[in-house]
Amino acid sequence: MKRELFDTEHNMFRKSFRTFLEREVLPHRKEWEAAGIVPRDIWLKAGKNGFLVPWVDEQYGGTGVKDFRFDQIICEELGRANEAGFFIPLQNSLVAPYINEFGNEEQKKRILPKCVTGETILAIAMTEPGTGSDLAGMKTKAVDMGDHFILNGSKTFISNGLLADVILVTARTDPENPHAMGMFIVERGQKGFERGRNLEKIGMKSQDTAELFFSNVIVPKANVLGDPSQGFMYLMKMLAQERLTLACGAVGGAQAAYDLTKSYIKERKAFGKPISKFQNTRFKMAEMKTEIDMAQVFVDRCVMDHNKGTLTGDIACQAKLYTSELACRVADECVQLHGGYGYMMEYPIASMYLNVRIHRIFAGTSEIMKEVIARANGL
Repeated sequence: MKRELFDTEHNMFRKSFRTFLEREVLPHRKEWEAAGIVPRDIWLKAGKNGFLVPWVDEQYGGTGVKDFRFDQIICEELGRANEAGFFIPLQNSLVAPYINEFGNEEQKKRILPKCVTGETILAIAMTEPGTGSDLAGMKTKAVDMGDHFILNGSKTFISNGLLADVILVTARTDPENPHAMGMFIVERGQKGFERGRNLEKIGMKSQDTAELFFSNVIVPKANVLGDPSQGFMYLMKMLAQERLTLACGAVGGAQAAYDLTKSYIKERKAFGKPISKFQNTRFKMAEMKTEIDMAQVFVDRCVMDHNKGTLTGDIACQAKLYTSELACRVADECVQLHGGYGYMMEYPIASMYLNVRIHRIFAGTSEIMKEVIARANGL
C-alpha cells in the first residue's frame, strides 16, 4: 500500500540514514555481537551525520524541527536492517525528550548539545529486580538531605547500561506514597554508582544491557529533573511516545522478515517447484502482508496524531500491543517457511526471530498494554 506520510525531505533523510547503516553499521554487526556492545565511535559518527536528537532546539545544537516522522524513519530502517544493537531510538525518542521537556535551562545546556554530537550517550533506569513493569513497586529511594539527595537501590535490564554517560534514574521520594517519585540525573564516575555485568540475552546481542547499583550516591539538586515528587506523572506523559517508537520499529521488523522470506520462497524448491507455488505458503504470505499493511496504516495515523499532540496513551498502547505481537507472529511464520534453514544462525531470519521477541516485553509487557487499554475503555 502506498504511504502518503512522507515528503521529499523525509525521503532524503531515509536514504541518508539507510546509506549510513549500510556503510558504518552493518559491516561490523558480527564483530559487535561477539563483543556484546557497540563502540562509542559509532555514536560519534551518527552525531556527525545529524542522526542523534536532531529535533532539539538550535541553541542546543539541533535543528529545532520537531517532526516525529524523522524518528519513525530511524526506527523503521533499524527494524528493516535487523539492527538491534545500535539503539538510537533510546537516545532520540525515549530519554532525551525527558531532559528537553522537564529539565531546566542549565540542565538542557549542559546535557543536550553533547547528546546531539554523540559525546554523551543516554540511558533511563526504571526496571528493578523483582518488580518488572510494576513502577509502583519500586524500591530504589532518594532521600532529600537539603542541598542534595542520597540515592540507594538497584536497577536491571538497563539498555545502554555500560555505554551511558548520563542515566535518568527513577526513585521513590516519599515512603508513604508509591506514586511519589523523582527522576535523578546520575553521571558516569559518580561515587557510589556501579555497573554490573553485561547481561546475556537471547537476542539484541550487541546491545549492552546491564545491572546498575546505587549506594549512597550523592545527587546534587542541580541533577534533579523537574519536581522530585512528580516523576511518575512524567513517566506517564512520555510513555506514549516510547510505545509509539517501539511500534514503528516492530512494523519495520515485520516488513523485513516478510521481504526476506518472500525472496527465499521464490528460490527454494521442494518436490520440483518453488515453495512459493504451494497454496499454504501463498496463503501464509497473504495473511502476513495484510496484517503488516493494516498495522502500518494504524501506526502512521498514530505518528500524525502525535505530531499534532493528540495521541493518547491508550491508543499508543494499542499500537505497541498489536505491532509487537504481529512482529513475533510474522518472524515465527517466516522461520517456519524457511524450514530447517530458518533455525540456522547463518540465515538472517533466525536472528530476526530472536531480536523481535523482546518487543512483547519491554516498555511494558503485552499484558500491561491490555490492562491500560481495558481501563481506558471503562473496563
